[in-house]
Amino acid sequence: MATLAGKCHCGNIGFSLRYPEAEPKIAARACGCGFCVKHGGVWTSRPDLELDVKVDDPAAVSRYRFGTATADFLVCTRCGVPPLVTCDIEGRTHAVVNVNTFEGLDPATIARSPASFEGEGVGDRLARRKRNWIGTVRFS
Repeated sequence: MATLAGKCHCGNIGFSLRYPEAEPKIAARACGCGFCVKHGGVWTSRPDLELDVKVDDPAAVSRYRFGTATADFLVCTRCGVPPLVTCDIEGRTHAVVNVNTFEGLDPATIARSPASFEGEGVGDRLARRKRNWIGTVRFS
């Protein structure tokens, strides 16, 4: 098992992400939407991962929604970095994390590929997230 840590630039929003493998191969999607391009959003997730999120100052976190308004981009209002995105589906929180916010990880371990979700309907989008996003998300 491997645990990777990440955080926004100032450290207000931090996370640990547990992989079942000792040396995980990290697949990441470089989303082509305007928000992700402007904020360096390159996302990774798998439904078998476990994510623990710690927020030091909740008042310094903005939840930004756009487009279909089905996901919350957690943006630190102090440093402007979005380390993760959450989506509530059928009473359960799912998430993706921004690989650009990992700490101490060799960038060569990340396989980046472009992604576009343009034209995807809300139902298809939620079904994809339920299948592919991190399925165990805990906030403290």
